[in-house]
Amino acid sequence: MENLDVMVLRTLRDWRAQGKRALMATVVRTWGSSPRPVGSIMALCEDGSVVGSVSGGCIEDDLIYQYTQAYRGAQADDDGRAIPVGAPRFIKYGVSADEAHRFGLPCGGTLELLLEFDPLTESLAQLVQALESGRLMQRSVRLSDGAVTLLPAATPAELTLGEHELVNTFGPEYRMLLIGAGQLTEYLATMALFSGFAVTVCDPREEYRGAWSVAGVQLTSDMPDDVVTAFRADRRSCVIALTHDPKLDDLALLEALNTDAFYVGAIGSRRNNDARHQRMTEHFDLHAEQLARLRGPIGIYIGSKTPAEIAVSVMAEVLAVKNGVALPRDLQVAQAKNDRAVQHNDPGVLVCGVPRAA
Repeated sequence: MENLDVMVLRTLRDWRAQGKRALMATVVRTWGSSPRPVGSIMALCEDGSVVGSVSGGCIEDDLIYQYTQAYRGAQADDDGRAIPVGAPRFIKYGVSADEAHRFGLPCGGTLELLLEFDPLTESLAQLVQALESGRLMQRSVRLSDGAVTLLPAATPAELTLGEHELVNTFGPEYRMLLIGAGQLTEYLATMALFSGFAVTVCDPREEYRGAWSVAGVQLTSDMPDDVVTAFRADRRSCVIALTHDPKLDDLALLEALNTDAFYVGAIGSRRNNDARHQRMTEHFDLHAEQLARLRGPIGIYIGSKTPAEIAVSVMAEVLAVKNGVALPRDLQVAQAKNDRAVQHNDPGVLVCGVPRAA
């Protein structure tokens, strides 16, 4: 499953290229709880087709009614068109408690949308092409007439709404590079795909690649460190080593730590993680600041034992880091296992034999 914004923009581009009328809705403000964050987009075609989301569905239904199915009624413009022409318009939902209930907004939340009518095909095509090429782009919309300006962006940024323009930054797909093609990787890759990541799996071992069965994943047999270099990880990328083999994992992790990847981690116990840190310090002269970026043991503690459960744990941590959520210490795998062992007075299950006082 690809990045949702790219999917919306590509579909909107195709509708407009086919001569269909359409609008683009962007969440520009929220008050209270909101089902979708500021910056979320959706596109609506004149035939009622919708891609993307600005709510749980009720607001989408209202927009469909207003701008497609109502074209024969009083809401149509003078030319009989439900989708109007001209400058963008603002629209609010959930101002009253009754409206919030009607539109499915939690806790009396309110949101405001900016509606752009018939965005130009050329501008949409240029934006989609840049995103598909892996570039981060800033899209500015002039509120007086809907004119769009596209510029490359250096870093991701939150949507801003000024008196005269709206500026939204769109990034390429989030990407995940997994080292090793075992069963755990299959589960994790599947979850990553459904979370909107483009997934690459690297494993030079033929016996593991031969059993790979997850569609939609790029599979490569090159050496992991070479793959990491070619991957060109950026701030929307993560690299996770899952082989338990230092000959494959270590060099790949070293390359990943020299990139802007938002998450770099490796499977293994705390003892294995400590040994990995020692190898990297002694043989590769890595500094403490660099090693601090290397996550391990990876995942959040949910008592996972099977490959599927471990994949859930790892994916949850990746998403938390991606979304800027600080995880408490009691969710860290090693810490949580030790705390649990102390609680149950069971030194036999302490992580790697760590004393209960640790």
